[in-house]
Amino acid sequence: MGETNNVTEFVLLGLTQDPTGQKALFVMFLLMYIVTIVGNLLIVGTVIASPSLNSPMYFFLAFLSLMDAVYSTAILPKLLKDLVCDKKTISFTACLVQLFVEHLFGGAEVFLLVVMAYDRYVAICKPLHYLTVMNQQVCISLLVVAWVGGFAHALVQVLSVYKLPFCGPNVIDHFGCDMYPLLALVCTDTYFIGLTVVANNGAMCMVVFVLLLFSYGIILSSLKTHSQEGRRKALSTCSSHIMVVVLFFVPCIFMYVRPVSNFPIDKSISVFYTAITPMLNPLIYTLRNSEIKNSMGKLWSKMISIDRVRIFAY
Repeated sequence: MGETNNVTEFVLLGLTQDPTGQKALFVMFLLMYIVTIVGNLLIVGTVIASPSLNSPMYFFLAFLSLMDAVYSTAILPKLLKDLVCDKKTISFTACLVQLFVEHLFGGAEVFLLVVMAYDRYVAICKPLHYLTVMNQQVCISLLVVAWVGGFAHALVQVLSVYKLPFCGPNVIDHFGCDMYPLLALVCTDTYFIGLTVVANNGAMCMVVFVLLLFSYGIILSSLKTHSQEGRRKALSTCSSHIMVVVLFFVPCIFMYVRPVSNFPIDKSISVFYTAITPMLNPLIYTLRNSEIKNSMGKLWSKMISIDRVRIFAY
């Protein structure tokens, strides 16, 4: 921290100051958080426990679900606590930790969605080479690349904030620590830092989003040569992926492809990608994927039959 930094904690204004509104929001976010954690961990558990889901697509899907669960945990528990407590503060260190974890998992998810698009491209456009191209070593290497990309992205965010002088106002007009609300409190010119944020967040989101749409366009255009059943299955999988990509990237592009500025709608957009998207991802994948639904059904039946055996044993 710079010598002029005398801010040790920040006050979070949150989403509303109205006590009744805060109670309603607490119930809503608690339900969303429970659905997010249960839904995502259910997918992780199903993929691990089901031999029929032993393919690269489900390997990556399990990690996407794990990322969503941790990503929402970086923000929602603190938001829930602030909705019921009078003291809505966060220390400077905790703020940086939250910023780092949020961008580590958000960044890793961006790269993982690219990996998943590549996986679908190989599966649909080069089906005969799929198992040789997407072997276990390649899958693990791609996953490591996604994590390293997310880590580098998050590190740039935290280091750029850590060195900045916060010398007075410490009220963040937000429910969590993010780049633009923090930059609004810095007592120096943030123009250059703002450009690095736009490059590190906005440009990354924009380039990857265009790249993903282009790759899915190639995949969908190649389906003409497939059988009707193959086309239906590929369309179902790709449409799930495209929905997740749109839900993730559109709010991200809105937030970061612009100069440093804070709009009243920003908090609502942040709710979308911190709470709603991680909750919807497991629903999108399970509702549109018969293999996952069947595997969940089999696991459920197995668990019920084990419980029955235990009851009769007693």
